[in-house]
Amino acid sequence: MSISRTALYALVATTLLITAMEAPAEETSAQPAESTERRQFTFSWSFAPEGEMAPRGGTTEGAALTLVEPPGDAWLALREDGLTSKERDRRAIIAMAGPWRASFDFIETAGFVPGYTPTRPYRSWGTEYVFVVEDQADFISLQHVLVMFMNGEDGERLGPFVVKHWRQDWAFEAIDFHEFQGHGRWARTVLNAEEVAGGWVQTVWQVDDSPRYASFGRWTHEADVSMWEGARTLRPLPRREFSVRDDYDALRAVNRHIITPTGWVHEESNDKLVLDEPPHVLAREAGLNRYERITDHDFSAGDEYWSKTGAFWGVVREAWADVWSEHDTFAFEARASDGVLFMKLFAFADALDPASPFDAASARAFVDQTLSAHIAPGAVGLAALE
Repeated sequence: MSISRTALYALVATTLLITAMEAPAEETSAQPAESTERRQFTFSWSFAPEGEMAPRGGTTEGAALTLVEPPGDAWLALREDGLTSKERDRRAIIAMAGPWRASFDFIETAGFVPGYTPTRPYRSWGTEYVFVVEDQADFISLQHVLVMFMNGEDGERLGPFVVKHWRQDWAFEAIDFHEFQGHGRWARTVLNAEEVAGGWVQTVWQVDDSPRYASFGRWTHEADVSMWEGARTLRPLPRREFSVRDDYDALRAVNRHIITPTGWVHEESNDKLVLDEPPHVLAREAGLNRYERITDHDFSAGDEYWSKTGAFWGVVREAWADVWSEHDTFAFEARASDGVLFMKLFAFADALDPASPFDAASARAFVDQTLSAHIAPGAVGLAALE
């Protein structure tokens, strides 16, 4: 299947922009227009030689943006009196929808092997709209879509570059979910009803709707702070790392989502693990992803993309849901002999004609056939996919 100009833009944007929340960016990505210098992290390694800890990841200049200053309606709704605990949780989740400037910062804070040298911190930036895909009593799904504009070398405005980004699903009192086991393997985790009472499972999905990680946790609402903290969970290397690192196998992470008056913050505490004998922790990493509400940014291209492709991505979600329900264990590999999963799915979505009725049956047949090259049921490891 050939890739159109729109799909090519999406693939370029994926390489440049998709950031650390999984399935993030490569070595370069957008920086805010006002940023002209690469800066040292505030709590970087103070005694490292000059310049060695300058952040990697951001070189491209983005268009200027306008931040929203007053507290938003979502924040005010979250603070209303008389809400049930569950309804306050739901409003906190919905508060993560909308138009954002997103910044992503990661730095290793400690090494745990003799002679370990910390790697350069990672910094990236982008603009994205978070759509509410589903809003049910016990389930909320939020789809992130990047809509980026760049400043060219001669000052012209480039874009929009549109990319379907990551997705976060929230399930109230869910008793089972799949967790990463390492080396491409996933297995079902089952909790009891007492354990999950009042809590939410957050599942995060990659750009191709393949699994990224899942964890159970609870929202707390104290004074002006609404925060969800998940249990420690294993997950594959993020794209910002697997393109440049081969010295560890997985992240063991604790995630926190914190709602602010004008946005939200995602904090990560990540252990970088070597899974093979002898298993050990290579280093620890702190991550801070800020979502700041913006106005006057043209997200219309993202609206058009989601209007055109949303039904197709719904079919992809259904196919993955069937994988979850049918297999307690399975192995997944993003790259198969016939190509990379996200490229195949993006190309199909790009080729859809918005003037023609969507053929869900044909799309499902394509998705099932495509996924079959990337998924092996059972705890068999990646060899079954070769």
